Amino acid sequence: MSAPVINAQLLRGRKGLIVGIANDRSIAWGCARAFHAFGAELAVTYLNDKARPFVEPLAGEVEASIFMPLDVSVPGQLEAVFDRIASTWGELDFVVHSIAFSPKDTLGGRVVDVPREGFLTTMDISCWSFIRMAHLAEPLMKNGGTLFTMTYYGSQMVVENYNVMGVAKAALECAVRYLAAELGPKGIRVHAISPGALATRAASGIPEFDELLEKTKSKSPARELIDIDDVGVATAFLAHDAARLITGQVLYVDGGYHIVD
Repeated sequence: MSAPVINAQLLRGRKGLIVGIANDRSIAWGCARAFHAFGAELAVTYLNDKARPFVEPLAGEVEASIFMPLDVSVPGQLEAVFDRIASTWGELDFVVHSIAFSPKDTLGGRVVDVPREGFLTTMDISCWSFIRMAHLAEPLMKNGGTLFTMTYYGSQMVVENYNVMGVAKAALECAVRYLAAELGPKGIRVHAISPGALATRAASGIPEFDELLEKTKSKSPARELIDIDDVGVATAFLAHDAARLITGQVLYVDGGYHIVD
């Protein structure tokens, strides 16, 4: 079965930031495409000059009003993006945070052996950057809004080769709950989206990932792998007013894989 086709302008007039598009296989790209199809206006970022040629055509495809570089490890870049949003739009309705990173020597080893510097880098980019985005988005979400981040099943269960990223994602999911509690009175909802295994550039760094894909397909109740459009549509739905009383959730978009022993 293919992902659903969207033609309803259910988010017309909404404005949102999409962070994490690397190419046309990125989860963030699936989200951007869904939000655009729902009628939202987008701001899109790219990591650096090397990434720009891959992301710029995609930003054009979704008619992004704002297109800027963003490496959250570079001081000031994140603030510059939100300053641009404030000066251009003056408001913000949603943010999609779809970035994570761990140094190769840190991700590839046992958690018990993780070096301090590698651990801090992993947590900084994979978790703290979302908290910082929430801080910067809060004053722009004058009429409420929704914050999204991407997690994975390895936050709850030990997944071979996921290692310290599982620790970071567990912290990220906990942050979602605290942010949801703190920002809820302002009408700001916060969610973690947990896609099943799918082939992205980020996932390519995980050893034996092909075997994980096959295991996911054979074990999940749906008996098929998800794609980025499945994730995008589910994310966009949660930004709609129909989901206004859903917050603080980890939404699994994985064909039911996480319910099977």
